[in-house]
Amino acid sequence: MSEWWSIEVFDATELPARRWKDSYQDQLTEAAVAHGAMSWEWHEHRYGVVFEILFDSDQQWEAFRGLPAVRSALDGAPDPVNGLIIYRGRGGGAGPRKPRKPKPAPSASAMSRPLPAEERLLRVAGITAPEAPQAPEAPGVLEPAFAVGW
Repeated sequence: MSEWWSIEVFDATELPARRWKDSYQDQLTEAAVAHGAMSWEWHEHRYGVVFEILFDSDQQWEAFRGLPAVRSALDGAPDPVNGLIIYRGRGGGAGPRKPRKPKPAPSASAMSRPLPAEERLLRVAGITAPEAPQAPEAPGVLEPAFAVGW
């Protein structure tokens, strides 16, 4: 499985990391390509530089890391004790290799929403309007005599 490796060099008071990169980038890139690097990238940040290398196996990385040219470049870092970090993975602000699982949003938005109510459909085709309700006749009430039938 292919793995990225990073060499991160930080600025020192007497020598910026960019000057270190200008001095050693050709020999580091050449050594990486000669020992099977599939890809490589240089990144400059305001605090230093990062050299990222993609190797197909850990054995290729170990062979690259043990080369005299690589060891001398790492020894030539502006601050080889406190200003040099070598680690597996992409460098700088690349983040983790695997994305984090999403967490629920804080407060009320973390609650589940209610399911929508079931829709009720009324089919009106072919239905006749009901007759108007008749008022019950009150006992002892007579029909008016002047009512004419329509």
